[in-house]
Amino acid sequence: MTAGVRQELREADRPRTPRRPRLPALLTLVVGFAGIGYRLALLLADAPPGNSDEATMGLAALHIARGDDFPVWFYGQAYMGTLEAYLAAPLVAVAGPSVLVLRLPTLALYALFLLLSWRFTRRLGGDPWYALLVVAVLALGADRVVKDQLIAGGGYPELNPAGAALALLTVALCDNGPGARLPRWAAWGLVAGVLLWVDPLILPYVLALGALLVAWRRRELAGRAGAVLGGALLLGAAPMVLDNLRHGRNPLTAVLAASGSGTAAGWAERWHGGLVVGPPLAMGFCSPGRCAPWQLWWAPVFLVLLLLAAYTAWRTLRRPVPPSSAERRVSAGVRLALLAGAAAVLAAYASSSAAGRTPLESSRYLSCLAVAVPALLWPLWQVARRVADVRSRRSRVAGVGAVVVLAGILGTGVSATVDAIRAVPAVHAEADRHRLLVDALGDLGVQHARGGYWTCNRISFASGEDTVCAVVDDELRPGFDRLPGYRRAVAADPDAAWVAPDGSPLAARLDRQLGAEPGALRVITLPGWRIYLPRR
Repeated sequence: MTAGVRQELREADRPRTPRRPRLPALLTLVVGFAGIGYRLALLLADAPPGNSDEATMGLAALHIARGDDFPVWFYGQAYMGTLEAYLAAPLVAVAGPSVLVLRLPTLALYALFLLLSWRFTRRLGGDPWYALLVVAVLALGADRVVKDQLIAGGGYPELNPAGAALALLTVALCDNGPGARLPRWAAWGLVAGVLLWVDPLILPYVLALGALLVAWRRRELAGRAGAVLGGALLLGAAPMVLDNLRHGRNPLTAVLAASGSGTAAGWAERWHGGLVVGPPLAMGFCSPGRCAPWQLWWAPVFLVLLLLAAYTAWRTLRRPVPPSSAERRVSAGVRLALLAGAAAVLAAYASSSAAGRTPLESSRYLSCLAVAVPALLWPLWQVARRVADVRSRRSRVAGVGAVVVLAGILGTGVSATVDAIRAVPAVHAEADRHRLLVDALGDLGVQHARGGYWTCNRISFASGEDTVCAVVDDELRPGFDRLPGYRRAVAADPDAAWVAPDGSPLAARLDRQLGAEPGALRVITLPGWRIYLPRR
């Protein structure tokens, strides 16, 4: 009995490993699944609305599934890799062409982004409650946000998970802890290479995180790690490199040309679109298609937080830290690299003509700002934790202010998400009308048609190319066909139809050719659409 008592005392004296709080982990899981479930519900309701650019990626997936073509770039241009098409091709081969099938891989990419962001936040030293906050912010889904995350239009859905993966790998490589170093170097290079092929928009993050690795691990990079990193980088970017060698096409030059750098736009317009409208839109604080004045409060707060977070990270790096606290320096270094990448992305966008000419649509170029959310909100969270500090009135006041800003972030994001949900019935009704159009073309035996740019490839993809469509403008002149073969096929068919949205300028132009004489057109009206057939 005495021995038993002594054994219990010894066990009581042993240091116990602190148990991780279960409540924040459970809430994080619930919030994460809510964000994924919300987006799945949107997909089942045909939201966000589809478009011809997404259908073009769908056609690439269809061709890959059939083995007809294996495109490197988005059809009709020499930039924006077709990774989304290759991810969707197996599903298209099994289930056939549909917008839902095309978007299932993008939904999986969003789920991966949530997981990686949570893990990255925890590796930075953030407590479980801060990780919950980050996941909650990223789970919200305003109109612009869900479009960038779910529409398989090329480049955007894969940027954020890949950026989060690079940040997490950078933390692991800068840390001196045990682990398989060479596989991590290979993974970093592979992800970076794929990113450069898919979309150069992420380049500022790649350069900033890469510079951090060079600064902290240059000796390691001088050996096998550098060779492994370089080889993996070339492997990931292989489609782009091989295409450049074979055809001499430079995707970076093509991106700069497409950004509208040669089109006049005043600097006031660029800065307003890039710095005032861009961050609230891209990060989920605006209603569908517009930014109300009260929703623009995030623009100045974002810039202040960007500077404050960078300053605090820099101070941590400059302050002497004992070896036992080296993780703090790693955290500060990676946070500073992410903030530098975000600042470069914002600066590049604000200096482009696209920010001044089309700020509502072009704000998608800022979608990768979400990668920096764990670093951006870090100082705000640190200050908010002082709200319960009874020793200092200044700390309490600052904590209350930080809590108010965090509440404003969540509240504005929730409001914008609700606005996006309210728009779903109209989007679903439009998708139903488009399905009715495709079915009608099939019932009429229409194999070839002409229509506007935002009409044609949607028809071609939805019909599985049973009906192929050539693009025309509002004056019936040839437009921009991303697949030139469609135009040749349509031109060879004397019975090719015309398709136009009801009430559009193209429909008004075609209505002038209606008549009973040979060579005139007859019209079949559908909800929202008009089909014109040659009269014989």
